[in-house]
Formats: sequence, C-alpha cells, structure tokens
Amino acid sequence: MRWPTPRLLPLALLGMVALAGVKLEAVIRGGVAPGLVAPAVAQAPAAPPASPPAAPPASPMASPTAGAAPAAAAAPPAPDQAAERAVLEALRARRAEIEAREAALAQREMLIAAAERRLADRLEELTQLRQRLEAEGRQRDERTEQGWRQMVRLYEGMRPRDAAGIFDELEMPVLIQVVDRMREAKAAPVLAAMRPERARALTTELARHRSRPLE
Repeated sequence: MRWPTPRLLPLALLGMVALAGVKLEAVIRGGVAPGLVAPAVAQAPAAPPASPPAAPPASPMASPTAGAAPAAAAAPPAPDQAAERAVLEALRARRAEIEAREAALAQREMLIAAAERRLADRLEELTQLRQRLEAEGRQRDERTEQGWRQMVRLYEGMRPRDAAGIFDELEMPVLIQVVDRMREAKAAPVLAAMRPERARALTTELARHRSRPLE
C-alpha cells in the first residue's frame, strides 16, 4: 500500500499561522517569550558607548611628584642665563679664594706680631744683660784702679832707693801700671835710683803704653 506524499507549501503555511498565534498570545499577556524577540533585539542598532566622565583637575598639593614631570621636561636654560650662572660661579669661587687669602694673611700677621714681641723681649733682655755687664765691668775697673792707686801710694811713701830696688825686680807690665799712675815728682827720684838698663827699658815701654789708644 503506498502513502500519499505530503506537500510542503500547505505545511509551511500552517506552521506560520501557528507561530503568529503564539506571538499574539505573548503580546496579549504582556510578556515576551524567550527566543522569540532575540532576533529583533539583535537586529536593533547598538547604542553608542557612553563617554567616560571627565577626570577632575589635579590639585597642586595632591602629589609631590605631580610637578616633577613638568620640571623634568622643562626646556634647557637660555644662553644668557647659562652665561650669568657661569659668571656667578666664577665670582663665588673668586670670593672664596680672596677670603682664604685674607685668612692666611691674618694668620701670617699674627705670627709676625708674635715673632716681633719675642724679638722685642729678647732685645730687652740683651739690653739689660749688656747694662749689667757694663756696670759689673765699671765696678771691676774701679776696684782694679783702686788697687793700683793703693799700690802707687805705697811706693810713693817709700824712699826712692828702696822703691828703685823693688822696681828693678818687678815684671815690666806691673811696673808700667805702677809708674804710669805715680806723680812725676815721686817717679823721677825712683827712676834715677834704678839700674840704667832697667830704667831705659821702663821708659821705652812706658812711652809705648801711653801712645796706645784708650780701650
């Protein structure tokens, strides 16, 4: 037995009618059946994406690194500014050099003043020493002269013949000092009583002694 072949067109029309009824029922109920409106939603044009909200202006005190980027990206200094900076650096270095030189000069002046004070003290000590030595020398000379004067007075008080006997035996340097200090009236009789050779030698040495410059 052979079944009759169904036709496609009537079946398609039947299905479309059934689908339209289902959609109408969903609209009446106020709902949308899942899977039925998806094609319509898919075919609707997509809305443009909302622009992001503008960021608020950054506060100057918000972050310590906020001004670092502009400073780092700042333009190099102008040639006149670079020259001015170089001049200032040179002046600063020159001023430091002058101050160091002034400090060295001040220290040197202090050393020189201290050396001058020490030299003045040393000169004063030497002056005092010289004055003391001169005073001691004068005192020594006075004592020496006083001793010679006493000896001269002793020989002047003796008889000429006795004094001549002693003078003949005295050493010449001592005899010259004694006779040179004697008065001529006392020395002449003594020389006359001395031996002639001794008297001549005494006269020669006494002349040489009196011709020498005084020390």
